Amino acid sequence: MEQPLALKRTLAAERHHALAFADFARKQNFRLIVLVARGTSDNAALFGRYLLELTTGIPVSLSAPSIHTLYRARLDFRQTLVVGISQSGEGTDINLVLESAKRLGAYTLGITNEARSTMAGLVDEVFLVHAGKQRSVAATKTYTGQLLLLYLLASSLSSQIALADVSEIPHRVEQALKLAPEIKELVERYRYMLRCVVVARGINYANAFELALKLMETCYVVAERFSSADFLHGPIAMIERDFPALLFMPPGKTFPELLKLTARLRALRADTLVFSSSNARIPGAARVIRIPDPVPEIYTPIPYIVPGQVFAAMLAKVKGLDPDKPRELNIVTRTV
Repeated sequence: MEQPLALKRTLAAERHHALAFADFARKQNFRLIVLVARGTSDNAALFGRYLLELTTGIPVSLSAPSIHTLYRARLDFRQTLVVGISQSGEGTDINLVLESAKRLGAYTLGITNEARSTMAGLVDEVFLVHAGKQRSVAATKTYTGQLLLLYLLASSLSSQIALADVSEIPHRVEQALKLAPEIKELVERYRYMLRCVVVARGINYANAFELALKLMETCYVVAERFSSADFLHGPIAMIERDFPALLFMPPGKTFPELLKLTARLRALRADTLVFSSSNARIPGAARVIRIPDPVPEIYTPIPYIVPGQVFAAMLAKVKGLDPDKPRELNIVTRTV
């Protein structure tokens, strides 16, 4: 519920930084962007891949850390921007990739919530999420804050993302949070849910991964996540009567395809829950969480994931679980 304030703080602190970085980036003429992250931050990186390729025309790759940490490969990172994304800034393998990339010619940039972290100390440039101290294992403010900073990075590299439009996102999140009472009532239906699929495509594809992760780590639900295109290539075979299917489908490029999918799921008698716009017509959906005010598709991911986060947190409580302290998990996970 604190996300609008955290987003406003992040925007106020880093807006001018983005403008300054734009001048620097023009001189560098980056030919490739590589994103490196784990967990929730990896989902933010997946969003970044779509956003940056869509708006800048620069190819974007998601790094495989083991290429650096286990196989010790030497890659050519000249004219490459390598972006590490980590809430804590202490992911061992993420930082090893950044160190390796820097040695091999990359310009390195960190997106983190911790100004004094290892990551912040080793990269060439730091963009800070101003989310405050993380107290819950399940990251919410840091995920949306990372997405916001990726919008700012995109605005530095392309004129297609306008800072004026990015500045509207905190207000859109405030509006989305007003859905909490409706969601609280809705989650009762899913009290005994043990499995589901989460489906999206395009700019919201990362949100399918993020909502699925939240359901797995806080509600212990086996949540598989798919692109709607991949879902039709086989996984749809597991759908049966009352099988829960959650879909992100804002109006835009991906909407017609997802609309056809909801109709097909209805024919299979699946239990469909759709995140969409207040003015969207979705006759195939059993239930729709309607995000207030039409939002241009490219700016939908943050206001659309917030109701998903609320859904996961409230479902955990309905199941008698503590969403802040999932079993077997810690705030900082170190892997190599």
